Amino acid sequence: MAKALHIDHDAFGHALLDHLEGRAGHEVIERSDGYIDVSAGTDTYFAEPTDQQRLVAEQAIGRVLDVGCGAGRYALYLQEHGREVVGIDVSPLAIEVCRRRGLRDARVMSVEEVDASLGRFDTVVMLGNNLALLGSAARAKRILRRLHRVVVPGGRLIGETLDPYMSGDPNHLSYHAENRSKGRMGGQIRMRVRYRKYKSPWFDYVFTSGEELEGLLAGTGWRLREIIAESGPGYAVHIERVGDSPEAGE
Repeated sequence: MAKALHIDHDAFGHALLDHLEGRAGHEVIERSDGYIDVSAGTDTYFAEPTDQQRLVAEQAIGRVLDVGCGAGRYALYLQEHGREVVGIDVSPLAIEVCRRRGLRDARVMSVEEVDASLGRFDTVVMLGNNLALLGSAARAKRILRRLHRVVVPGGRLIGETLDPYMSGDPNHLSYHAENRSKGRMGGQIRMRVRYRKYKSPWFDYVFTSGEELEGLLAGTGWRLREIIAESGPGYAVHIERVGDSPEAGE
């Protein structure tokens, strides 16, 4: 989803707003091969970060850009701990939820629209598996170069994702194989979100192994500094801004 959603297609945002107003529910995730899954529930997006999640979030320093801020789970935690945070999300209703919950700077914006008008940041956070918003190999390069231009020298990107190849589920393994046959990354997921009568447009998530992530970073002005937490297939990373802004790729 490269642009802000129309409210009629904002399935995720409707789910968050319903939860805020006392009508908790579950989103349905529909994959392009017809595979259907149900979320853990909207209360996940409103829960206080766990001890490990706080340790990861606290790697953020200075002024912070929270990409895909959702209901504000991490943005509000960082704001409460003295960080200046700008939260962005393509979901207008998610941003409404963030504002109602007290996030001081929440904007309806895609990561592909981030530019100098937001000012400069010391840290970008892409938590809650939001590194998957990089979408595809080509889109990842564009986004990473764009983020490089708004982060100060020596700044960082703190993100979470999961290694899709740790799954033994034949439904997922066959999807990886189908992706590779089409020239896509194995963990690239074409999906949409459904909630009640609402459904989002189709969009791509991309889950990566650590080796694949390093490949996406190459030539973008970022390098993997360290894996800062691991739990099963999920892992969190500290990615460091290095060098001058790459010339290529909007």
